[in-house]
This record gives sequence, C-alpha cells and structure tokens, in this order.
Amino acid sequence: MKKRILVVVVLLSVFFSGCEKDDICDAATITTPRLVLTFYDINNPSVVKNVSQLKVVGEGMTEGIIFSPNAIGDSKYVTNGSSISIPLKVDQDVTTYNLIFNSGNTNPALVFTDKIQINYTRTNTFVSRACGYKTTFTLRPTNPIIHSALSSNKWIRFISVDKTTIVNENETHIKLFF
Repeated sequence: MKKRILVVVVLLSVFFSGCEKDDICDAATITTPRLVLTFYDINNPSVVKNVSQLKVVGEGMTEGIIFSPNAIGDSKYVTNGSSISIPLKVDQDVTTYNLIFNSGNTNPALVFTDKIQINYTRTNTFVSRACGYKTTFTLRPTNPIIHSALSSNKWIRFISVDKTTIVNENETHIKLFF
C-alpha cells in the first residue's frame, strides 16, 4: 500500500511540475524600439559629430532622459556622444522633446534649446505572454519632424529622416546636422 501511495505522489508531482508556466521575458527578445538620432557636422555632412553636454527633456517632464544611470545629480541626464536613443510614446502618435545643447553651462548665452516634435503611427504586435506587446513606429510621410528653437538661435541646422520605419535600435532613424 505504501508503495502505491508513493507512486501516486511521484506521478502527481511530475504532472504538476510540468504545468508551471515560465513567465520570464528573455532579454534577447526584441521589444519596443527607441528612436535613434545621430549627429553630423553641418559643414561636412558625411562626418559624424559629438554633441557637447546634451540634455533631452520630454514635453511636460521636469527631468531629462537618463543617459548615465550611475552618475550623480544632474550629470545622469547629460550625454556627449554622437548618437542617442530616445523613447517614443506608445499611447500617442506624437512625442515632443527639448534638446538642450551645452546644458549646465554657467553662461546662459551658450545654452541652446531646440524643440523637435516627432509625428508617427503605431503598430502593436503580440510578442509572447511573458513579454506582452511591442510597438513599432512609422514616421508620417508629411511633416514627420517639426523643429523649432526655444532659445534665440537654433543649434540644429538641418534634420534628415534616414529610416521611416522604426523596428529596431541598430540603425539611425533621424540625422541631425549642427
């Protein structure tokens, strides 16, 4: 009798252990991509150029995008690279950012803020139960980017759309010339 009970317990254990669902989204799974902006030299358009003390703040936000999570204070919101990745809103067809060049400079005359509005359409695709949905974006064919200056002069001189469909972060979508 004990042997039968042991066999039933083992069989039930094996049966129920196989029913546990794995709800972990693999880090390698492609999810909602960010918009990749790359900066170029206006005087030599084929040359990639680093920005200086760039801070990117979303419309209605008080703090910027965190580029350096381990940095202390306001320096975590600043980058000095030639390319940045910024998120687009997944619940709206418009995202607006202020790009602040020379952020934190003590001379306000050397700090320039340009506003860019990105206009797009969204497509949601089911990835898996663990990962949920991902959103891909397509820039609108008419006025995909609206550019204005909030300071006295625009620091971004020209904007070029390189890729209209945003499905991954492995390529430049928008080129900014300054």
